[in-house]
Amino acid sequence: MTPFVVLVVERSRLFREGIKRIFQGSQFDVRREASEFDEILNVHSDDTPPDLVLTDLSENGAQFVEQMTTLRSRYPKVRVVVLTDRISSSSLAAALDAAIDGYLLKDMSADALQQSLRLVMLGEKVFPTGLAHLLIAGRLKDPSRPAGRLGQLNTPGLSDREVEILGCLLNGMSNKVIANQLRISEGTVKVHLKGILKKINVRNRTQAAIWAINNGIHQGGSEGMKSFARPY
Repeated sequence: MTPFVVLVVERSRLFREGIKRIFQGSQFDVRREASEFDEILNVHSDDTPPDLVLTDLSENGAQFVEQMTTLRSRYPKVRVVVLTDRISSSSLAAALDAAIDGYLLKDMSADALQQSLRLVMLGEKVFPTGLAHLLIAGRLKDPSRPAGRLGQLNTPGLSDREVEILGCLLNGMSNKVIANQLRISEGTVKVHLKGILKKINVRNRTQAAIWAINNGIHQGGSEGMKSFARPY
């Protein structure tokens, strides 16, 4: 099995060493590490491009988004996973704005970490299960943002069908399952999803599902988060 080339950006040297030990003998090969993104972004490298970047969020959310933009301009196919100590509205908003592929907590087990990263490399968006409960309880709402929303979202003119599809997203349904559920074609589902993302000003299904929870669409409740909150 071809290993995934991993880049670890983390201030703690001890944590970086721990990650390398965890990945020994696995399909995740830590080829490079750094304490700051500037060490990577300001130096031209002809090394093998990373498949995966593991990092924590910088204190400056706007700076993090800018760093991710620069990183992806250099490595367009790279996947990015945030490993952080805690969930907060500001850090989550920055992570979503940066279109990261996973948002994981550092207190998870080594096995759960590797399982989560395998899902990411398969194209899944992986967020902690507890995120759904926090969102539903309103504990991640930022007073500086519009009530009940993560991000600067405009009031959308969603149709009844689009609301139904958002509810299906909360149930973790694929496009094919949504099509069967609503008795429409899979192509029609894709068209609706494209319109939904545009109307609520988000980039992907993960952000759309989080938006749905924050805006009162509770079909499936917290269980609907499981499609992108696996496996812990």
